[in-house]
Amino acid sequence: MHSSEPLTCASLLLPFALLLSGCGLVMDAAQLIRPVFADEVDAICARQQLQVGMAIEPRQPFVFPAIWTDEGSRITGLDIELVREITATLSAVCGGRAVRPVVRLVHFRDLFVELNEGKVNLFLSAVAGNVPLPVRAGLAYSTPYFYDGGLGLIAKRPDVVSRLRDRLRPAADRLVTPPTVRTALAGLSVAVQEGTSAQLYAEAHLKDSRLVLCDSLPAAFESLDPSVDVILSKEPILSFITGRVRRDWQVLGIEPGKTLLLNREHYGVVMAEESYRLRRLVNDVLFQLDASGRLAEMRRRWLLDSYAFPRRAAAEGLPFAVEKMVAQQYQGECRWAATP
Repeated sequence: MHSSEPLTCASLLLPFALLLSGCGLVMDAAQLIRPVFADEVDAICARQQLQVGMAIEPRQPFVFPAIWTDEGSRITGLDIELVREITATLSAVCGGRAVRPVVRLVHFRDLFVELNEGKVNLFLSAVAGNVPLPVRAGLAYSTPYFYDGGLGLIAKRPDVVSRLRDRLRPAADRLVTPPTVRTALAGLSVAVQEGTSAQLYAEAHLKDSRLVLCDSLPAAFESLDPSVDVILSKEPILSFITGRVRRDWQVLGIEPGKTLLLNREHYGVVMAEESYRLRRLVNDVLFQLDASGRLAEMRRRWLLDSYAFPRRAAAEGLPFAVEKMVAQQYQGECRWAATP
């Protein structure tokens, strides 16, 4: 007698699964019937999680150093508040199902790898969307959420500060060009964080300086061997740190109190190039924040207000995931760049 029960997909696959089990391919057979999401937003809604990457190296006030509270580890900053706005909109798009941000702290240079490998949906840490880098192929950027970025210079020794101001002052009435900066910094040791736009600028325009590559900005501040005359990094971060934390360093300008920008950078949220719907959603969030004045208020709150960031982290910060807790505390070291 023949069974009258209809054949199902599962019954058809079962004999093949048994045959393949000895080859270790059962998982491959099972994966044929797993759900396939139409796009990344659908996947986020289904998992109710937004995987967010951020630099483990602090970039105050965009990303502050992590702190540990009674409720566990927390991180805060302008970029964290922006993540909250994005996840709130995602929750509404997902039909009211609360989407939780899962923050992964990794080294800045690894953020691009994490995104390409699908470990995060997006990342942000004051990343310049208008600076081309070879490692950024296949990535896309949101509209900017911070327009007034750019590279700046700081120095600690009074003789270096005086020398640079004297050399740059004749250019006060015209554009300070890369050749002018190259001449002003000739012979000085210039520290940059490896893998950032600062390194690219230094390699392209500061041929007469001694380049120092550092694993992080904090490492550049603490480096004794090699010694550092000047630090080249993002001006908003340098101004914030020298104004509140490292007052022994000075932001360099043509005149005291006037910041010198070497270029113009716009900070954006980084996503995979094919994440079209997610990018549109993030752009819509940024547009609404900007049009309502909320984005300007967020920038003022983090860049200009007086506050203690540990209190903000405890009150409104987000928990994070980090592979090695010891690595979070260690900010690396500096070394002379290899001579071409």
